[in-house]
Amino acid sequence: MVDHERDGTPVLITDAALSYEEQHAARKRKYAIMMGARIPCLVLAMVFYQTWWLALAFIALSVPLPWMAVLIANDRPPRKAEEANRYVKEHRALEAKTHQVIDG
Repeated sequence: MVDHERDGTPVLITDAALSYEEQHAARKRKYAIMMGARIPCLVLAMVFYQTWWLALAFIALSVPLPWMAVLIANDRPPRKAEEANRYVKEHRALEAKTHQVIDG
């Protein structure tokens, strides 16, 4: 266990996880982008309807997009297994030097 207060290294706040609201907004943004990419694929398939293999390729590309968008939007990052910050008692040995004894 590393104690940042004792070894002098700074604690990075960038290692902190995003809040639930920020995670949810990022997942919604990814979902909207992927679902928005499906519309141009279908439009391009209509534009190239005379070239059947190209139109079929655009349609084939647009079919798995909703499934992938849902999987990505529902995927939350795993929770970090954080250790509890516990007090560790330091065991210091008494100094082993000789002391003068005064006789009375």
